[in-house]
Amino acid sequence: MTCTLTDLVARARGLVSGGRRAVLGIAGQPGAGKSTLAAALVTALAADPPPGHGADWVAHVPMDGFHLADAELDRLGLRDRKGAPDTFDAYGYAALLRRLLDDQDPMIYAPGFERVLEQPIAGAVGVPRAARLVVTEGNYLLVDDARWRPVRALLTEVWYTDLDAGERLRRLVERHVRFGKAEADAVAWATGTDERNAELIASTRERADLLVPDSVLRRLPPG
Repeated sequence: MTCTLTDLVARARGLVSGGRRAVLGIAGQPGAGKSTLAAALVTALAADPPPGHGADWVAHVPMDGFHLADAELDRLGLRDRKGAPDTFDAYGYAALLRRLLDDQDPMIYAPGFERVLEQPIAGAVGVPRAARLVVTEGNYLLVDDARWRPVRALLTEVWYTDLDAGERLRRLVERHVRFGKAEADAVAWATGTDERNAELIASTRERADLLVPDSVLRRLPPG
């Protein structure tokens, strides 16, 4: 399909109807522009809220805050697989999505992820009651297994960032270097652990409601 960021903003806006809260998921392989697209959507939507709403009508809640802490990964013997599907609290993430959709609380706090520390941070992301659209993004939103299946059922739509493989790898290595890895270590991680995860994520592509094309993603600044 041919689309632009403007088209995507309009589609995201249309997910909210009747005042009910909607949750838009953005899935994709590591380095494919999920966070960058989410930030661009939220910025555009906050700048042009619906009548009667303010900029806080839209919120961004990344899935990465549900990484298990290194201490727990060490206990489970999973530290060398950090970032794989079983190194996240998928059930906790689903519970947060249910709470967001229940729409009962004046403020909901979600965990964030500090890339310099490579650790989750509790209570880092606030979602006020005014937020009618929540944009969330993560690698495994479309994975069809017992751990992740409940997540997909709670998302109004899921979009898949379909960035060219070479550009995705380039951006991924650059990001690892930016957050402290030596270049050789960044390449090894991106082509090893990250690539194994990327193969799984690619197998979920056809479950998405929308494929966000390379032509749109390349126009966004790398995240």
